[in-house]
Amino acid sequence: MKERKSFLLRMDPALYQALEGWAQQELRSLNGQIEYVLKEAVAKRRKALEKEERKDRGTE
Repeated sequence: MKERKSFLLRMDPALYQALEGWAQQELRSLNGQIEYVLKEAVAKRRKALEKEERKDRGTE
């Protein structure tokens, strides 16, 4: 199994509560939920950047 990077994260208490509730609804740990949300955001960003690059090259 890959070694995972550990770091301290500070956030607004309201955001923490919202993420905690969301994690419970999806039967995930809070850490798992944060990792899921971040992975989805990175994937969405990569797709947008790839689309922009294709547009700039005129291959879209």
